[in-house]
Amino acid sequence: MQRNIDSQYLGRLLKFPENNDEKEVSSFIKDPYIFEFLGLPNDTSQTETQIESALISHLQQFLMELGKGFAFVARQQHIITDTSDFFIDLVFYNYYLKCFVLVDLKTHKLTHEAIGQMDMYVRMYNDLKKGDDDNPTIGIILCTEKDETVVKYSVMSENEKLFASKYRTYLPDEKELKQLIEADRLKLELDNLS
Repeated sequence: MQRNIDSQYLGRLLKFPENNDEKEVSSFIKDPYIFEFLGLPNDTSQTETQIESALISHLQQFLMELGKGFAFVARQQHIITDTSDFFIDLVFYNYYLKCFVLVDLKTHKLTHEAIGQMDMYVRMYNDLKKGDDDNPTIGIILCTEKDETVVKYSVMSENEKLFASKYRTYLPDEKELKQLIEADRLKLELDNLS
């Protein structure tokens, strides 16, 4: 409980859940995610594999950071198509939303290539893995920085099932955390006006 208070858990939700929209996807997604429990150095020298391994080693804390209803399904899930092989970093199921949640880790700023890759993963998962009684798959790209121009002019702006969220491997001080949250809220409000 104290960690949620210190990390401003509610302030980091993209949308506050209300009684009439308890199952709206955006009320389950945070920005930023805080992974201070990994004990990684604050530098950016970590690889995606190192961060992924640390998250799996601290799975209970990671599930708590993701939020309610998340269950771990797979790491580096192998998806085979007629012509290619793909590996999805992390796969979860959210039993409140009744859907799979794919997570792709990036150790750099969000790119249009990462968005295209996640869009393809979500479409493949819906086609090859999703059950008839499951809701459409959600994709979350975890990156060190989000470029709002890339978000605005990519398929992410039209797809309510694709999200990009920043992550930090340390707990920012209260001032920095408030600035991150305020900047994201302002961007979201400006996008909603457009």
